[in-house]
Amino acid sequence: MEKFFKLKENGTKVSTEVIAGLTTFFAMSYIIFVNPAMLSQTGIPWGGVFLATIFASVVGTLVMGLFANVPYAQAPGMGLNAFFTYTVVFALGFSWQQALAMVFVCGIVNILITVTKFRKAIIQSIPVGLQNAIGGGIGIFIAYIGVKNAGLINFTSDPGHNIVLESGTVIADASAVPALVALNNPTVLLAIIGLILTIILLVLKVRGAILLGIIGTTLIGIPMGVVDLSSLGTTTGVGDAFKELGITFGAAFGPEGMGSLFADPAKIPLVLMTIFAFSLSDTFDTIGTFIGTGRKSGIFSDEDEKLMFSSSGFKSKMDKALFADAIATSVGAVFGTSNTTTYVESAAGIGAGGRTGLTSVVTALLFVASIFLAPVAGLVPAEATAPALIVVGIMMMSAFKEIKWDDLDEAIPAFFAGVFMALCYSISYGIATGFIFYCLVKICKKQFKEVHPILIVSTLLFILNFIILARI
Repeated sequence: MEKFFKLKENGTKVSTEVIAGLTTFFAMSYIIFVNPAMLSQTGIPWGGVFLATIFASVVGTLVMGLFANVPYAQAPGMGLNAFFTYTVVFALGFSWQQALAMVFVCGIVNILITVTKFRKAIIQSIPVGLQNAIGGGIGIFIAYIGVKNAGLINFTSDPGHNIVLESGTVIADASAVPALVALNNPTVLLAIIGLILTIILLVLKVRGAILLGIIGTTLIGIPMGVVDLSSLGTTTGVGDAFKELGITFGAAFGPEGMGSLFADPAKIPLVLMTIFAFSLSDTFDTIGTFIGTGRKSGIFSDEDEKLMFSSSGFKSKMDKALFADAIATSVGAVFGTSNTTTYVESAAGIGAGGRTGLTSVVTALLFVASIFLAPVAGLVPAEATAPALIVVGIMMMSAFKEIKWDDLDEAIPAFFAGVFMALCYSISYGIATGFIFYCLVKICKKQFKEVHPILIVSTLLFILNFIILARI
């Protein structure tokens, strides 16, 4: 194990990696239940999506750990599953089988742009200032996810934006502002207790502080009535889930999937635009996650990056990690789920000390166990994992110190790349706005020749994507 994962070389040990794997799993285990709830609205059998989610996560995470030897976990991505459900199926009218076929093609596209080195060329084209902004921005994004999962904020109608009819009737506008919730809800109080507990453990430098915080918060939630023990032992339905997996597995290639996807010539442009939207978001979510978490932790060292840009094949960790991420989407589509991507919640395990693929292997094994122990995994409430995400976000925001905030040329694109991730609730949209304003600044300064051609192309693709989304 030491020789395979190179634990000493990466400054870690088995116990640390196991704790990190546990931490990552509990931080992202919500997807086991949330993804089926989301995709089953399209008509996909719930049990089939449940198992597809697990199997896609296991395969993707194992490839990441065993092939790339990096501590990242993969699972169907939030946001991408919403796009699959509400835009592709509900708004555009595609069947869920056709949507799975598009996800599979998206995965093939990702594999091609990875093998041809286009994805790593994108990374090379991003200026250092923007890379630091992406790292700090992901910190804000992760912390925001934690605050949201903790239930600490609620969106209320902004009285200043109400519409008043001539009759005097007041209609609340769609405009809404975030506000702190009343601190009288047991779930919110549990999240606050968990946050305080986790911070205390971290400040005191207790080993495994993040994982202990999750476990401790879950246990405290039992007498508070937040954690429901009645679900223990209810593993019935697993057999039915496997039967439903037979419906989803390979559905992307059936007559209702790939067989009909390109049958209508009039719809082919829409199909291609949708695949493009899937691929762009998936690609930059992954790039952002790797840049944001790999640099600060040393997982992707400077030497590794030099090797990536100076060699052919898959010799560097980044090369292998990008390839592992690329194949996961197509694998997930085969099982019957939306885009499988590298999870930003992996930062929780990295924050707990995970540095090698052993972390990923532990996380993958826990996903396998969750097939039969889903009720146990389901005991951990969002309020218990939310503090972990918040404190990891705090750690990651240190990347902002490398940005020259007194230089507007660097500060403006850095602001949009960093802050917009949380405001738009999307890593790729944050990167998009950062790219756009970086190009705008360079145009204004008559320094556009300094912009890397790939960055220009990426920016134009983002603008095209926004136009497409506005049209569909």
